[in-house]
This record gives sequence, structure tokens and C-alpha cells, in this order.
Amino acid sequence: MHPTNTTQTGRTSGSHPSPAMPVGIMVHLPGRGDVFVRHLPGPPDAPVVVLLHGWTATADLNWHSSYCELSRHFRVIAFDHRGHGRGLRTGTTFELEDCADDAVAIAAAFGVDRFIPVGYSMGGPIASLVWRRHRSVVQGLVLCATSRHFADTRRRRALFSMLNGTSALATSTPLRAIGQLSSTAWSRRLERRGDAPWTVEQVLLHDWTQILQAGRAIGKFDSRDWVGDIDVPTAVLASLADEIVPTQRQLELARAVPGASLHLVAGGHTACTDRSGRFASILLDACHSVVERSTPFRLAA
Repeated sequence: MHPTNTTQTGRTSGSHPSPAMPVGIMVHLPGRGDVFVRHLPGPPDAPVVVLLHGWTATADLNWHSSYCELSRHFRVIAFDHRGHGRGLRTGTTFELEDCADDAVAIAAAFGVDRFIPVGYSMGGPIASLVWRRHRSVVQGLVLCATSRHFADTRRRRALFSMLNGTSALATSTPLRAIGQLSSTAWSRRLERRGDAPWTVEQVLLHDWTQILQAGRAIGKFDSRDWVGDIDVPTAVLASLADEIVPTQRQLELARAVPGASLHLVAGGHTACTDRSGRFASILLDACHSVVERSTPFRLAA
């Protein structure tokens, strides 16, 4: 089956051009709605990676520096999660499990029935849940800058507890100020490269009720009881100076997943935005390590 009711676009809406991006399409998922997807075909018969971005980001914010490198070796599918960017607007409460089901539905829309979920930060739990809920479609896992659980300190527990009330308040409170705060945070990380205007546009596309609900869902996530059951080849990419997800938690995840390979990247939680190619190269190594340990599948040259 192929995507239906699609339109092509290479830029975000608004007056500021985006960084160079592959063409994207709006994909209609019956019973779910419309979602923005980047699809890079890659070499013939290449393995498929489905990229799952982090909280308050979009697929492009999270993965734009990796699209090109990955597509030389893999077929790449990347999309905006519910409430994020141009992701699904369902009117239902944000749940990580629904995002995992979305990933499988989007892959199926492109005729893909087996793939490697690659999750960054919030995308890590989503990738793990793809395995837990749809094991037959998962060739392997790549888990980046993420953890088995997130509400691990008093400060974080207080933050996620606060989000329980804030997400309800958000339905009746103007959220532009919250959007500006998040866009400012992203912009500061990218402004030296001249990406700040585009970043602001990306973040202001969010549905902030859903974003706050997503924060609550992250706070509730805890895979410690079952992550040791993961039975597909897995790579963990840990950021060594991470100010959001402590590096120690990332290393604990790598130790908890049987046989997981560990790949270390310098930098903080936004190491994925590095345009030097260092992050993309390490991510590529992690993806290859999964393919090499999975059932026979020809690696793209």
C-alpha cells in the first residue's frame, strides 16, 4: 500500500527557508489522520530505519543532520509525532503506546513490514514500545540519548507531576508563551549556524496541549521490568555530556538490554544537531551494528 492524499513539500511554512531537506509528504492514515513524513528511498533493497524524534522537537529538528548520511545506506522514514510539528492531531490524550502504533502504521503505508526503530530521547521509549507491541516488525533497535525511566530524581518527579495538572490547564490557556520558551531554547543551540528562524517556525507548529501531555507520558514511562526481555539486536548511543538524560542512565540502559552494543558520542542532549558529521557517523555505525547482528539482510554498499 502507498500513501494516499499526499502533497509534497521541501520547506516549512512561513517566510524563512529551512535548511536543505529531502522532500516530505503528508500521509493520510485511515482512522488516524494526516501526518508529515520524510521518505528517502536509499539504495535498492536497503534495510529500513524509522526515525523517532524527541520531546518538543520535530523529525527535522532532530534528524536533519543525519538524513543524508543514513540514506546512503538505508531506506529512511521519519515523521512528526502526535502534537509535534505537523504530526497527527487526533483529539485524544497523548500516549507513547499510540506513537509506537503510529510508527508501524506509517511504515505499512510505505509497504514496509520490517524495520529498525531508531529513537532519540522520547523516541527511545517509543522505539522500545514498537518492539513490545509489534515484535514481528522489528529487525532491531537503536536507542539514542534515552533511558529506561525518566522520573528518577525528586526534581524530575516534581516536574512530571506538575505536567499532570498543566496539560489539563493548557486546553484553556494561551500557549504562545510556552512555545516561545521552547523555541528560544532550540534557537540558542542552533543560532550560530543561522537556523534560528526556521527553528522557531518548527516549534510554533506544535499543539502545546499534546506537548504537555507528552511530558506527562514520559514521566510515567518505566521499562525496567521488561527491557531485559528485548530479544532483537540493539544498539545504544549514549551522549557523554547530556544535561537532560544523565549519561549514567543511558549506560544503565545499555547494560540492561541483552547483547546491546554501546556507541559513545561527545556532546549534550542536542548532539544530534551537529553538522560536522560526527553524530551522523556514530549513528550510522550503530544502525550497521544492528543489521550485522540481525537475520540475513544485505547491507547497502
